Amino acid sequence: MERRRNINRARSLRQSANLPEQAAWEVLREYRKQGFPVRRQHGIGRFVVDFAVVKEKLAIEIDGGIHNLPVVAERDAVREKEIVESGWRLLRIPAEVAMSEDQLCALMQKELGL
Repeated sequence: MERRRNINRARSLRQSANLPEQAAWEVLREYRKQGFPVRRQHGIGRFVVDFAVVKEKLAIEIDGGIHNLPVVAERDAVREKEIVESGWRLLRIPAEVAMSEDQLCALMQKELGL
């Protein structure tokens, strides 16, 4: 039942992606050509992450300014702990970096060892 909820939530999130997520997707989807398919709004346990490179167990979150708020940062810490404990690496990318193709590519190339 939880899996079904995650699938429905992921579909909804894909349709309502914000500008930094849309910009990041345009860059990240190109990594498929290099053998690193990226999935949008991918379920990991009880969470849905913005992007995931399943082959590398790399979860990617695009963080806007709201993530600086203490209550959101606390929630993010719990989320990150559970994702990491399930065997994934979590890469948090500030929204400003997600909007810059050059910066995002440099970060991804480093993470993927390219």
